[in-house]
Formats: sequence, structure tokens, C-alpha cells
Amino acid sequence: MKYFLLFTIIVTSILCSQEQLSKYVNPFIGTDHHGHVYPGATVPFGMVQLSPDNGTEGWDWTSGYHYSDSTIKGFSHTHFSGTGIGDLCDILLMPTILVDPKAKYSSKFFHKDESAEPGYYRVTLQSSNILAELTTTTRVGFHRYTFPKSKNSKIIVDLGHHLNWDSPTETNITIVNPTLITGYRFSKGWAPNQRIYFATRFSKPPQNILLGNDSLLVDKKKSITEKGSKAVLEFITNSNEQILVKVGISGVSVEGAVKNLDHEIPYWNFDSIRNDAHSAWEKQLATITVSTADQNRKTVFYTSLYHTMLAPIIYNDVDGQYRGGNDSICIGKGFTNYTLFSLWDTFRASHPLFTILQPERVNDFVNSMLAFKREHGYLPVWNFHANETMCMIGYHSIPVIADAYLKGFHGFDAEEAFSAMKQSAMSDRSGLKWYRHYEYIPSDLEVESVSKTLEYCYDDWCIAQMAKSLGKESDYIQFLHRSTFFRNLFDSSSLFMRGKLSSGEWRTPFDPLSVAHRMDDYTEGNAWQYSWYVPQDVAGLIRLIGGKEKFIQRLDSLFEQKTSLQGENTSPDITG
Repeated sequence: MKYFLLFTIIVTSILCSQEQLSKYVNPFIGTDHHGHVYPGATVPFGMVQLSPDNGTEGWDWTSGYHYSDSTIKGFSHTHFSGTGIGDLCDILLMPTILVDPKAKYSSKFFHKDESAEPGYYRVTLQSSNILAELTTTTRVGFHRYTFPKSKNSKIIVDLGHHLNWDSPTETNITIVNPTLITGYRFSKGWAPNQRIYFATRFSKPPQNILLGNDSLLVDKKKSITEKGSKAVLEFITNSNEQILVKVGISGVSVEGAVKNLDHEIPYWNFDSIRNDAHSAWEKQLATITVSTADQNRKTVFYTSLYHTMLAPIIYNDVDGQYRGGNDSICIGKGFTNYTLFSLWDTFRASHPLFTILQPERVNDFVNSMLAFKREHGYLPVWNFHANETMCMIGYHSIPVIADAYLKGFHGFDAEEAFSAMKQSAMSDRSGLKWYRHYEYIPSDLEVESVSKTLEYCYDDWCIAQMAKSLGKESDYIQFLHRSTFFRNLFDSSSLFMRGKLSSGEWRTPFDPLSVAHRMDDYTEGNAWQYSWYVPQDVAGLIRLIGGKEKFIQRLDSLFEQKTSLQGENTSPDITG
């Protein structure tokens, strides 16, 4: 009997380990309300995010797509997921049936005709009855369009497509041969200087190719350079005829895009690439096995796990070349280069999680940050595609690097890393000059003064721990002292962290429930939230508040607070 039970346990374990976890991922979770999530196809940490764009302006469309919309303008190859600001949506393609090639080519769609899973997306376009399917490799987007019978079938390549946060400055489309189109899109938006190159191969040569812009399209041209270049490829299709399109991208050059394309997808088997993407996601999702009879909880969990692997993204060509932070062409020697470090959002939880679930990538993340520092001058704050946005507060590359080093990830130069960490802390940017001088940031000299002070304190504590590990005693003492500056903003009468003037007086009036605006003392929060932000010294905060029991009572009361929602920019998602 014991052998039978052992056999049963082994078989059950094998069957459980073979469960397809992708079925629990719903890429549409987060595409509604203020989720800012795209539903399209990508692979884990992939450079290509191939997803539908509605073509609608507005904050809720920062990912290019919102579930409330009923129109698709096309499918572009780069997207943010979950960010509160928009950019990207580069290199848009759209299949259509048009008599007039200059006519509007967007299409209505219904959610009942739309589906998505990790690495794959499909939708039927109502205006043309075309089935569009998308999948990807790391650097290549793969499209499969199933057309009806028509003499007016077309595929649009639109480099002028943009929304209110990004505008093309120069674009190019070149017809290399009837089935290969190359080009580039340079743009200015949240990224002040974004450059993306592409190479597109078609499984079928078109009858004709028109080049131009929205107002003028001409044939018999081989190349065009415009602010917003456009190509219209004209086909005659039979019923249910499939035309496949492969699009390789690069931050380096057209040659790099061609190389990425031909290296990653050298053939025309769409289903094979879709299966490869599925397998890549299955491997990553299987890092955690959840046992529960509640299928909805599995969906929530595995969709959340899926979302953790949409950023950072790989940002180099197959030969290792990438565009650096100083707009030069670099090569990653001994590491894979990554970008899209949304560090104010990710240093607290995502990056510590990566040390557990993605240990093979951690050294590459740190080396990418150090490379950006060499190219740009400072460790990244919020960078993407070789650009620094300087968005949000703190210097949160530092806790990511310290966390990695102290957990035993030593595949980077620790001395270089520590020097870069110190440089960020000793700069005069974003109130740091006042922080060092006053041992807090005065609210009459710098906006978001309380939040910045508290976050700098934590970052400095991380520098101290790195210094201690490296045997740098004087640095350890210096930055450990800086990590205590939070005490200078604690008001013992109200028990809140408060804005303080350069004179040493508290800033008035003071409302701990006030939702912050950009000219306030807090960053996307209020005093009730930020007064707890002392992760490096919880015991010290407990003492300041008056002991354990008083601390617990006050912590409980946080979740009973109601934030007043006054003004159009406030949101109920920043409450206790």
C-alpha cells in the first residue's frame, strides 16, 4: 500500500507540474478604468509589445488601448504597461479593405470577436471582416491577416501615428524590394529623443505600393522621408487568404532590425512562433505553483505574475549592440542590456521579487544601470529606450543594486556600483542640496519636500549597508546618519511627517487628509500615507509615535480614513 501511495503522489505531482498555467492569465485585466495595461502579444521581458491601438487621446489610453473603446486604428510594436504617462506606440500596421487609399482606415470591433493569451492576440475587424492575429519573439512582431475576397485589400504602414504625448520628428520608409520595407521613426514626447528602426517582410508581394503622408500618396517611389511617412501596400486577395508580416525592430539601425528579424524568425510558420511564445510564458509562470480550488484566485494570481514580466525589457540587438544613454551606439560586453526601469514604482517589490524568481536576470539589470550611468552620467531614475525622463522622486536604482549585492549577486563591479550610488546621493538635483544642508528638505525651497526627504533617507540607508559590506566605515557612518533625517520632519504633536520651512517652523495650514498636488509636500499621496514611510527603521518610528500599542492603534486608524476628492486630478485610488 505504501508503494501504491508513493506512486500516486509521484504521478499526481507530475500531472500538476504539467498543468497549463497560461490559461489562468487574462491579458484584459487592467485594460479598463485606470489600469493602463495593453492586451497584446509579447514574450517575457520582450523588446516587442505588439498590441492594438484605439487611436484615442486621453490619460486612460497611455497603453494605446482601453477596454471601453470600440475602434482599432492599428497594431503597433512598442507599449507601456501600467504607467501613468504615455509614449511609444511605434511602427503601426493595419490591414483593411479600402477603395480610396487615403480614406480613414480604422475599424470598429466587438469584444466578442477579440481574445488574448500570453504571447498571442486576435481580433476580427468589423469594417473589413479581416481576422488579425499577433504573436512575437523577443525583437520581432509577427502578424497574420486573413482577408476576404477583394481587389481592394491593403496593409497600411503608418509612422505618423501618435497620440498627445508623442509626436514624430522624422520618419522614413524605404522599399528595398517588393516584400521588404525598412525605415525608422524618430519622435519626441515623454522621451525627448526616441529612435526606432524597423524591417518588415511580407509573405506575398503587393500589386502596388504607395508612399507619402495622410494627404498625398504616390506610386513608383522607392523611399520617402517625412514627419509622418506612410505606405499603402495594395493586394488582390482570395477568400480566407492569409498574408503574413514579420516586423523586426532595433534601437540601433535598419541593419540591426533586419538582422533581428532574420535571426529570430527565419521562416513563415506563425503557429510555430505562437507555440514558442506560449512555451516561454509557461516556463516563467511555472516558477510559482498555486494550489486552490478557486479558479478566479488563480486567474488573479497568474495574471499578476504575468504583469511582473512585462518590464523591464530587453534593449539590444541580437549582436549585442544597443543605443546608449548618450545617444551613442554601445555593445553590452558580457551582459544583456535592459531598459524601461520604472524605479519609483518597482524598487519596493518588483525588483526584490526578481531576485527570487528571475535570478539569471538580476546581474544584467544592475549592469544595464551601470552602463546607463557611464553613458548618461547618472544612474537611471526612470529611463526607457536610451532616454532619461527624471520622472518621480528618489534615486531608486540604489536599493535595487544594494539588494542584489547583499543577496549575493556579484556579477557586476561593486566598486563602480558604489561610486555611482554615492554620486547620485551627493548631487544637487531634486532638493538634495537642501537635504544635506538642513538635514531635511524645506517645503519653501522644494516641492514634494516630505516625500523626497523620506525616500532619500531610505536610499541612503541602502548606501550605508553597501558601504558596510565593502568595508567602507566612514561612508557607512555618513549615510547611516543621513538615513535618520526623517526624524526632523516628525511632528510629535500631530504624529505626522510634515512639511517644514527653512526657518524650522512647520508649514501651515496642514491637512493630513489632503490629496497631494504637484506643489504640495507629498508625492501622489498624503500625510496619512507617507508618515509610515520609514522602512529602514520601523522600531525608531514606533518609538516616535509612542510605543507599540499606540503605533498599532494608529496603524489601524489609517484604514478608516476617507480622502477628500476635490479637484479633477484627484483619484480614489490614493486612499488608506
